[in-house]
Amino acid sequence: MSKSSSLNKVFADLPVTIFEAMSQAARDNNAINLGQGFPDDPGPEDIRRAAAEASLNGYNQYPSMMGLPELRQAIATHYGHWHGLKLDPMSEVMVTSGGTEALTSAILAVVQPGDEVVCFQPVYDSYLPIIRQAGGIPRLVRLEPPHWRLNEDMLKSVFNSKTKAVLFNNPLNPSAVVYPREDLELLARYCQEFDVIAICDEVWEHVTFDEHKHIPLITIPGMRERTIKVGSAGKIFSLTGWKIGFVCAAPPLLRVAAKVHQFLTFTTAPNLQAAVAYGLGKSDDYFLSMRKDLTRSRDRLTKGLESLGFPVLKSQGTYFLTVDLSPLGLNESDTEFCWRIVRDYKVAAIPVSAFYEQDPVTSVVRFCFAKKDQTLDTALERLSDAVRGRKR
Repeated sequence: MSKSSSLNKVFADLPVTIFEAMSQAARDNNAINLGQGFPDDPGPEDIRRAAAEASLNGYNQYPSMMGLPELRQAIATHYGHWHGLKLDPMSEVMVTSGGTEALTSAILAVVQPGDEVVCFQPVYDSYLPIIRQAGGIPRLVRLEPPHWRLNEDMLKSVFNSKTKAVLFNNPLNPSAVVYPREDLELLARYCQEFDVIAICDEVWEHVTFDEHKHIPLITIPGMRERTIKVGSAGKIFSLTGWKIGFVCAAPPLLRVAAKVHQFLTFTTAPNLQAAVAYGLGKSDDYFLSMRKDLTRSRDRLTKGLESLGFPVLKSQGTYFLTVDLSPLGLNESDTEFCWRIVRDYKVAAIPVSAFYEQDPVTSVVRFCFAKKDQTLDTALERLSDAVRGRKR
């Protein structure tokens, strides 16, 4: 038996992610990549300049494992301002190397072998491998288009005495839903009834549109002491490569998450932390303007796709919108559609079925609209007969 046959099965057996596969296909086909969720502009200049200044004239050795004190204070102040959430920056806030590391720290802090963890499909691809590495057992709930909402029956089917945690992504990538208070109160009721810890992936919290407002689950009555809230400066400031994440939780939860973080990345680039602290202190106008610009891009791509015959599901938040192909009568699944358009039309998208492990929805495709107007317009030109050419 070779050594490789005894490698960790949780990771050794994982397929290539759909993001990697479609991005490679975009490169191979010289296609416009509307698959992965990153903007094609460099991000706010003043925040980037703050990072450069901090690198040149600031401290460049190991910062505090928990994060620069000024960033932790900025995070607490920011959430106090936007959500009325009162946090002690020294005992309830931690900085990590991105949102994924924050989620990993939270999962490994909470989940032990045999624990059940409720996850909602479509599910972000990092959740399940980390739950399984911790010895946990995912209990999957199937959300469906067009509304992707929670209901009593689905929660009743998975919550039980073995449930240790729930992973909840709001706003939800990839379906672009911002959950209303009604759904949050329903989930909170089950968390309290079954004594469950909520790990909340809220990295898209500032990227909401129209009248939809993000409500952190930690602010729902009864959830303050049993919620781990995860945020991301990369999503807030469209600086996805910086990988600055936030973990906010009551001290008993944060202490254990910090011990996990200590042995994952330990700490994060101090110049980037200093710049994020500056950014979080910007006026409301910055955040509202960011939403306005993204709303305009969302509407541009939505109207363009609809004019080509694509049934677009309204995007309430995130960098994404989704198209439900089922009314079109196409003789192909979402995955087949995505491979066809990247090959034949030079546009890359993501099939939402890739976010399901069981009983997938196979008719929905995700596009990223956080791109320049010219990028979106060129993509629309290329897709001009993608529907007409494939009707049954």
